[in-house]
Amino acid sequence: MRASIKLTTVADLFSTEESRADEKREKVMDIPLSEISDFPGHPFKVKADEAMLEMADSVKQYGVLVPGLVRPKADGGYEMVAGHRRKKASELAGKETMPCIVRELDDDQAIIIMVDSNLQRENISPSEKAFAYKMKLEAMNRQGQRTDLTSRQVVGRLESADIIGREVGESGRQIQRYIRLTELTPSILEMVDDKRIAFNPAVEISYLAEEEQHALYETMQSEDCTPSLAQAQRMKKLSQDGRLNVDVIFSILTEEKPNQKEKMIIRRERIDRFFPKDFTEKQKEDLIVQLLESWYKKRQRELER
Repeated sequence: MRASIKLTTVADLFSTEESRADEKREKVMDIPLSEISDFPGHPFKVKADEAMLEMADSVKQYGVLVPGLVRPKADGGYEMVAGHRRKKASELAGKETMPCIVRELDDDQAIIIMVDSNLQRENISPSEKAFAYKMKLEAMNRQGQRTDLTSRQVVGRLESADIIGREVGESGRQIQRYIRLTELTPSILEMVDDKRIAFNPAVEISYLAEEEQHALYETMQSEDCTPSLAQAQRMKKLSQDGRLNVDVIFSILTEEKPNQKEKMIIRRERIDRFFPKDFTEKQKEDLIVQLLESWYKKRQRELER
């Protein structure tokens, strides 16, 4: 007796294809914020500043309009790839969930997407760029994105930096110079972000050993000065020759620079008694300037009489 063969109907065939396509199609899901962890080593700062508070007000009123991007974690829950600021705004707005696209990504794919999505923001600090470029460059090198397989390793890294540079409007060399900033101690890197140290001297300082950078920071604080590019280059050369120490750093920083304007220094003990004990240096400076402006205006009025 011949066994009966069950043929697949056209309807079954198309429903199967449709269900397969539906399984592959990415969907936007409302995911509890408690189940979303931050991306490991996320280099971009998420601050509760004025812009963030404005975003939180918008989320409270309209919700999150652009979904975040997450990837599933092996031990459950999700890892944020793109949308850390939206997540923070949702938390401040009192939301419990956030719309997200769930996508399977390996580590290097996730790093590249995370960096690229954040580099579109305005007002990115030098330290954020430095660590972001470093993470992306390392991910690209692991993926083997090289245009000339006969190139030496150093040239290969430069080519990856060139790719990143073209995407952000910088040269590959400038990308590598930003990455040098990751070698700075946190205290000096903060001075770069605060624009107290210029970018070019900071790159040269990054070649100093950690203990040399600590000595430089202490000297900058005590003498209230920062190195010029030429001074930073000299310290780099002395460090490479093993001849840089605290005394040499002090000598370089306290030498008179070309075209340097003479500073007026007021001894702290002469003025501290006039200020409340909890006044910061900035508050003291602002008050002194305010009083001088009042004195100046009063003197101008007297001269006009």
